[in-house]
Amino acid sequence: MTPRVREILGWYGADNVGTLTNLARIMNHGRLAGTGKMVILPVDQGFEHGPARSFALNPDGYDPAYHFELAIESGCNAYAAPLGALEVCARDFAGEIPLILKINNSETLFGNKAPISALTSHIDDALRLGCAGIGFTIYPGSAERKQMYEEISVAAAEAKKVGLAVIIWAYARGEQLSKEGETGIDVISYSAHIAAQLGAHIIKVKPPTAHIEQEAARKVYQSQGIKVATMSDRIRHVVQSSFNGKRIVIFSGGEAKSTEELMTEIKQLAQGGAFGSIMGRNAFQRPRKEAVQLLQNVMDAFSGKVH
Repeated sequence: MTPRVREILGWYGADNVGTLTNLARIMNHGRLAGTGKMVILPVDQGFEHGPARSFALNPDGYDPAYHFELAIESGCNAYAAPLGALEVCARDFAGEIPLILKINNSETLFGNKAPISALTSHIDDALRLGCAGIGFTIYPGSAERKQMYEEISVAAAEAKKVGLAVIIWAYARGEQLSKEGETGIDVISYSAHIAAQLGAHIIKVKPPTAHIEQEAARKVYQSQGIKVATMSDRIRHVVQSSFNGKRIVIFSGGEAKSTEELMTEIKQLAQGGAFGSIMGRNAFQRPRKEAVQLLQNVMDAFSGKVH
């Protein structure tokens, strides 16, 4: 147990020993073990976007075992997936990497101006599969946000009662937000704060742009001189918005990018004080050797090693 991990665990004083142990499992696993930083491999894209869009670029990805192996070989802190993908392989890889069960999911076959994910698995499933935590997506800004917030309040309470960590994917979407606004700095920092208030131990958001969506927020950002010009400035503000850095905030890899673009972004995330990255498509859509190297380069950027 390193001093840094012990310090982070100290921020979660309301949680029981089981939850703290599972948070420690995640932070003390893999290439970044003990640093307080983390890189998680999430593979819910097959459910969210369809199998061809997700796996055709690298057909090995059609097999859930491939993602377990990729997460383990590269040294990720954890692997996150929906119920079915975990059930296929959890026995084969039992104990080899902390697992996160994504308990709600959506699909693209039906377009909805008010996005909401369906509950697709439960706390008992996470315990049965030996998971360290649950994952849950919220869409701040959606007309259906009330139901999502109520669902995660129940799920988080149940998860914490049995000693599981809670990871919230906070993706702002809705009729009253512009496409540009979904990743605006005011919206991303607000979404991260909402996730923290909903009881998340780990918060996942997208890297923010300098765009400010809400006019009321713009006045405050300007009058208080909140720095948003660089990515590292914006990351620092998102972390500050998450209980002044007392909640773990990690950032998604987003749309497919070149390796150079991705590493430039990762270095800026690290400079801004991000706790890590949760990277799906940018990893598993590459050939295995390239994906392992990329994930390890990302991990090394967060640990301060130079490439």
